[in-house]
Amino acid sequence: MEVEMKNIFKFAVITVAAASVVFVSCSEDLVVNENEYHSKEYMFADFGKVKDIMTHSYGYLTAGFSAVGGTMTECATDDAVYANTPNTIKGFYDGSWSANNTMDDCWNTYYSAIRSCNYLMENCPEDYEVAKYLEEYTRNKEQLQNYPWEAKTLRAYYHFELLKRYNSIVIADRTFTPEEVNSLRQVDYATAAEWIADELLEASGHLPATYSGTYFSELGRCTRGFALALRSRVLLYEASPLNNPDNLTERYVSAAAAAKQMIDGNASDGNTFALVNEIFGSESKGVIFAVRQGANNAFERANFPAGYEGGHSGVCPSLNLVEAFDMIDGTPYDRSVNSAALLDPAQRDPRFEKTVLYNGATFKDQTVETFRGGRNGLPLEEASPTSFYLRKFIQESTRLSAGNTNSYQHVWPIIRFPEVYLNYAEALFEATGNPYFTGSLSGVSFTMSPADAVSRVRAIYSLPALPAGLDADTFRARLRNERRVELAFEGHRFWDIRRWKAGDQSKDVYGLDIVKNSDETFTSTRTLVQSRRWEDKWYFYPISEVERHRNTNLTQNSGW
Repeated sequence: MEVEMKNIFKFAVITVAAASVVFVSCSEDLVVNENEYHSKEYMFADFGKVKDIMTHSYGYLTAGFSAVGGTMTECATDDAVYANTPNTIKGFYDGSWSANNTMDDCWNTYYSAIRSCNYLMENCPEDYEVAKYLEEYTRNKEQLQNYPWEAKTLRAYYHFELLKRYNSIVIADRTFTPEEVNSLRQVDYATAAEWIADELLEASGHLPATYSGTYFSELGRCTRGFALALRSRVLLYEASPLNNPDNLTERYVSAAAAAKQMIDGNASDGNTFALVNEIFGSESKGVIFAVRQGANNAFERANFPAGYEGGHSGVCPSLNLVEAFDMIDGTPYDRSVNSAALLDPAQRDPRFEKTVLYNGATFKDQTVETFRGGRNGLPLEEASPTSFYLRKFIQESTRLSAGNTNSYQHVWPIIRFPEVYLNYAEALFEATGNPYFTGSLSGVSFTMSPADAVSRVRAIYSLPALPAGLDADTFRARLRNERRVELAFEGHRFWDIRRWKAGDQSKDVYGLDIVKNSDETFTSTRTLVQSRRWEDKWYFYPISEVERHRNTNLTQNSGW
């Protein structure tokens, strides 16, 4: 059991323990029912059973490899298009979704997750003295007393996943009775965000910096670093234009202070908040909290380029994203100046080659050919409409040929250290309007400027620091661009577009039409691949009419 649980929790829990608690569903998804065979006394009878409940609460964490319609949310942004049909993800941008035809509807799921956390927090004992003579008693007791703080952190995370989708939510800070559940009322965004931030701050004071080196070494459990890093994200979202229409500076200051607390805390703790420096390729470093999936090849099968055996193209990066990667000297890509270097990895930000497969790249010992008539180009069925394919997260050694398949584990980063630096940079800049600000705000001393924070991320890839003298608008563009390329295909772009209220600026998705000439050179033409719709009501999801029928107190988001 001991070895088994180590494997379950390494980096993050994916395996869900069999549901020992009998839950009612739908409108009563915040209520716990127990039958005579699974009473609280039975469920919390010993260390092992409590651990099963804790594992169940972790089991609601999900990876974003197939987040919506079997693909990544980037396919609903200007960073990518989805090559396959039927294309369910298009519901986000063709106007076909509604309160009766929802997309990514997580209301019931996350409230079930919250209910599981509440169940543990309300019933977890502090000790089992009857077991004090067992060899592992001390270690088990230490874990037991940590579980409520882990559950508290997860509960906050699940609330935030609801909040960023639905705008106003019910705060489920306890288990509700059947009589209460259908009379619950929502709170506004700011109220919920502040509650979540307070929960994370409290939990961070009790959680360990790391589980590495402990007896169980269950690295996927909630840590102090995860709680503090998530808090910086929550407060930045609250401060952002979508949720802060009055542009209240103090919200940005709070978000910057939260990111600073995480950064400073990590340094004082011996740089232990990040699980490892690198876990699935140099393109994604500093993982703080992640979901690890068991060995499978579903992601490769969905996203290997057309023309490779078993490949179906799937997520196809856009030219918009490709042009977002800087030149190797740190200057922004300019198509009027740098067009000849567009697909030359030696002249581009190193993250470009780690993120995208392009015409002329090498993949599985073959040259990628995305030009018209090429091995991987149109008019081949399912070929990329942009001429680009996904490399990030792809396990290149995967084999998909019949009778000779293999599989690898995949790790989905829920939060990485570079995001915290970018959160800090954005919050402090928007609070001051000065990319180079250092000084005190609201009693907090900020010794690292926004520009310095961005440059720390760039330094990971040996890119030059941002130059001095950038004006506010230019810095904001560079900062947002840095976030775009650093966190590409990690599920952030979809939400950043929303919190920045940039939906109407990200409708047009471009690609390349590449023709191979008789002299073996190529002619590339920038082409419009998709021109999508945008409506401002899409900044938040509609609450399903099914849920509103069950609880008539739920108010619908504007426009739905």
